[in-house]
Amino acid sequence: MKDQPAGSQRVVLVTGPSGAGRSTAINALEDMGYEAIDNIPLRLIPPLLDGGRIGRPLAFGVDVRNRDFSVQGLLDLHRSLTLQPGVAPQLLYLDCSPEVLGRRYSETRRRHPMAPDESYTQGIDRELELLVEARLAADILIDTSELSPHDLREQLETWFAETPDQRLAVSIHSFSYKRGLPQGMDMVFDCRFLDNPHWEPGLRDFTGLDPEVGAFIAQDARFAPFVEKVTDLALFVLPASVAEGKAHLGFGFGCTGGQHRSVYIAECVARALAEHAWQVSIRHRELGRRGITAPGQGFGGGMRP
Repeated sequence: MKDQPAGSQRVVLVTGPSGAGRSTAINALEDMGYEAIDNIPLRLIPPLLDGGRIGRPLAFGVDVRNRDFSVQGLLDLHRSLTLQPGVAPQLLYLDCSPEVLGRRYSETRRRHPMAPDESYTQGIDRELELLVEARLAADILIDTSELSPHDLREQLETWFAETPDQRLAVSIHSFSYKRGLPQGMDMVFDCRFLDNPHWEPGLRDFTGLDPEVGAFIAQDARFAPFVEKVTDLALFVLPASVAEGKAHLGFGFGCTGGQHRSVYIAECVARALAEHAWQVSIRHRELGRRGITAPGQGFGGGMRP
C-alpha cells in the first residue's frame, strides 16, 4: 500500500465489475469510519474536497451505473487528486472472474447494467473489456472470486482500517495446490514433502485441526526443523516489513488436498508468531469450502475468517 502523508485527506475510489462486491466494500468502509458515498457522479467528487481536510477518510463508489462514468474520466480524476496538495487518493479495484460473476447474476436474477435487454453474460464481457485500463491502474486490486463477504471485509480492514495503534497485519492461509494459489500471498511454502495422513485410513477423514493428525505429522523428522526455519524467516522479515511501511504480509502453506499438512503447519506457524506478539489471522481455504471452521479467535488478537 502506498504511504499516506501525515495529515492528508485519504480518498478511496472503489470500482470494478458489477457483481464483484462493490456494495459490500462500500458498506465495510463505512463501518470502518469512512464517509462513504456509492454511485456518485465523477464530476461531483472534486467539489466535495474543496473545503479542505475533513475529520475522517472518504470512500466513493464509481462504476458504469454513474451517468458520467468513463474509464478515462476515472483515471483523470485519480491523477488530478494525486497532484492535489493534502489529498491521498487510492484506486481500489474489485476484480472477479467472468464465471463467478455469471453465477452471481444467475443466482440474483438481476439485469446487467450494460445489457439490460440482453443476456447478463454479454454485459459481463462488455464491462470487463471496458474496465481493463482501470484494473491496470489500480493501487490495490482484490480478487473476490473466492471470497465470501466476510473474507472481503477482512481484506479491506487489512488495507484500509484507520486506527491510531494500527500495526502490521499478518495473515496465514492453508490451501490445496489442486485449486491454485490464494490471492495476496507474499510468501508460499510447499508442505507436500511431509508424511501424508491421507494414506492412513484412520486419519483420512480428519483434518489438520485434529490432534491425531497433528501427532502424526509431528512424527516426521522433517516437521520440527521446517516449522522452526519458516518461523525464523517470518520473524526476520516481519520487522523489516514494518520498517518499509507495509500494512499486511501474507504467508501461504499448501499441500495436495489442503486438509491435513498445510492446515497443521499453518496453525503451528500462526501460534509461534502470536507468541512473539504479532497479530495473526488465519484462514483454511479448503476447510472453509466444506464448512469446517476452527473454534474461537485468531492468534494475537487477529480474527479467524
